[in-house]
Amino acid sequence: MSKSNQRTVPRLLLVLIVAVGLPLGALACYWLMTFPDVGRLAHRNPSTTALMETRRAQDRGGTVHWSWVPLTKISPHLQRAVIVAEDASFYRHEGFDWEGLKDAAVKNLEQGRWGHGGSTITQQLAKNLYLTTEKSLWRKAREALITRELEHRLTKKRILELYLNVAEWGRGVYGAEAAARHHFRKSAVDLTREEAALLAAILPSPRHYDPLRKTRYVLVRQQQILRWMDTRSAVARRST
Repeated sequence: MSKSNQRTVPRLLLVLIVAVGLPLGALACYWLMTFPDVGRLAHRNPSTTALMETRRAQDRGGTVHWSWVPLTKISPHLQRAVIVAEDASFYRHEGFDWEGLKDAAVKNLEQGRWGHGGSTITQQLAKNLYLTTEKSLWRKAREALITRELEHRLTKKRILELYLNVAEWGRGVYGAEAAARHHFRKSAVDLTREEAALLAAILPSPRHYDPLRKTRYVLVRQQQILRWMDTRSAVARRST
């Protein structure tokens, strides 16, 4: 190899390193600067969420119904209903339900479309609190990192409390307390098993379904959730 070629190769490598390294470095800095302070959620409730702000922009304002309550003021029926409906292995995983993701991927392949996500309660909380509703690899990557931080920094009890207080349960309705009062004219602590199962049934599409307009989908889903709750209770009794 000639001396000129020997000099050219390092220059090309330098150009390649700069061309690739600078954007990656800038991206890493941006991620660090914009990454949310998840740890403060251990002792502080959020004043708003990314989902609320997105919906407010979509609805051009509108009334927001949201009342924060501690987990002790949310019916155990609703806690169980949401867990069995949304994330049955919530207390066993560390943010990601790999079996659920595998099953969701199989269903998507069978149906030829992306309809099942396999998201855990922690992943849904990450999206609600901090992320937009767009579907992109960038957002999924941030969701994964935030999910890991939530699981690392917070207890399962706190994660569930946060989720039940920020989940969307209708147009402009957020959290279990507002949902219970809006749909059933009662406090979240007083929800019955049937009412809890109805609220859990509409979680996948809360702006489309109404628990009081008992469509076939909502009723079928409610009965399915009630059966899961009974099965879980029976297993818990046998293990004691």
